Amino acid sequence: MRELVRNIRWIEKSMDFESLEKHSDSFDFTPLESGLEAEVIKICTPESGFVLKIWNRHSKPEVGIQYKLLDVLYRQGKAVSKPIGWGVDESDNPVLLTSFDGLPVNRVDQSKLTQLAKVLLDIHKVPLESLGDFKLPQHEFVRYFYPGIHDHPDIENLLVQLVERAKIKQDSIIHGDYNLGNILEKDGNYTVIDWTNGQPGDPRYDMAWSNVLIRIYVSEKYYSVYRSVFLSETNYTDEELLLFEAIACLRWILLNRIAVLPKRKNTISRVKTLLLSNPYLHAKLL
Repeated sequence: MRELVRNIRWIEKSMDFESLEKHSDSFDFTPLESGLEAEVIKICTPESGFVLKIWNRHSKPEVGIQYKLLDVLYRQGKAVSKPIGWGVDESDNPVLLTSFDGLPVNRVDQSKLTQLAKVLLDIHKVPLESLGDFKLPQHEFVRYFYPGIHDHPDIENLLVQLVERAKIKQDSIIHGDYNLGNILEKDGNYTVIDWTNGQPGDPRYDMAWSNVLIRIYVSEKYYSVYRSVFLSETNYTDEELLLFEAIACLRWILLNRIAVLPKRKNTISRVKTLLLSNPYLHAKLL
């Protein structure tokens, strides 16, 4: 592992990189829970902790963009990890080095969900203009978030109608996959990680996708609590969120067909409840 880190070709480094480099002979490595796209390693020095993420599987995102986005958000005091450096390993896999900010949230209550909703809303307040000369790449909404949808006409036909009705905007910075696995907790503070899907987008979609995941994987009760924060803290209407939750749910349905999504014994029944309770959806989609 020490050799792997030593062989990384760093393309951009922050001033904090020096504190890591001077302790390179005393690194302590700990593998962290990794997703489907990357290997994640915690690096500890006598002074501090860092996280190294290596995209050594199928996905090869533009990590330089993530680094720059994190730098802008961190400098504005948003709840993101401090970017330390990025580059490529000896196999040309992209790597990103950030501060260590705790472990994923695994228990929630009303107070915590309220705070997490406000963290996302605070990110949405960052004006795109504040990025300066850095232009965050913009993507076509359906093509980006609904891969392979042309092979599923039942989803595609409905999605096209809903997207047209929603009049989706791309005037805010969105995370694109705000869920409990991408929120770290440490000493009562929260940090949003995994900005692979960060882009100009519609805050309503960002909220709706997060709402849908809370409803499916946490509970109906906490979904109501979480959703109510978005309604009380913004000018969006219940009808708007309902429409965007339908759009977001169609993404879950699509991904469930083409990939292996995490499921518990009650996951499918919760999705059915969601489909039946949303006037834009129907149970035959599942």
